[in-house]
Amino acid sequence: MKASLNTTGRSLFFLSVMFISTGIRAQYMAEAIHHTTVQELFEAGEKADRAGDRVIAIGFYEQVLNKEPTHVNTLLQRGFCRTIQKEYPKAISDFTAVISQKKDHSWAYTSRGSAYAKLDKHDLAIADFNKVLQLDPKNEEAFNNRGWSRKATGDMKGACKDWSSSKQMGNAEAKIILKNNRCR
Repeated sequence: MKASLNTTGRSLFFLSVMFISTGIRAQYMAEAIHHTTVQELFEAGEKADRAGDRVIAIGFYEQVLNKEPTHVNTLLQRGFCRTIQKEYPKAISDFTAVISQKKDHSWAYTSRGSAYAKLDKHDLAIADFNKVLQLDPKNEEAFNNRGWSRKATGDMKGACKDWSSSKQMGNAEAKIILKNNRCR
């Protein structure tokens, strides 16, 4: 009897979460009818993203891109959402579209490199992190991420060098990474 109550309680909890989520999505959809400009649609996407509803956010961003296919900020935000959704190939496509318009967009390179790393395409990830460091030589995140990709390809010496560079720039996380990976 006790197990039955626990199962029922969990079911009710999940149903209530589902209804809340459905209600929030319905609210966004109702708001979408009133958004007609690119800026309004973009802001609605950001609002949904901040609320944690990436599916709805992506929907708004796609509406923006239907009206203005090269809207850089929308491509970038949709790429971030797709990364969180673990849709890495689609995220890579968005970040690549940003890079094709703005060759010096370090966030797009960083994000695309991270997505490549998630797909175990570490050579491509390293190339993107190299580009970030060419654009911004003091980018601690690029050093850390390149270090992880170097480690994955068997280049432990290069990984330790990257993490050491990040640590020298003041990155506290790099100090822990160096210790945990026994770098000298």
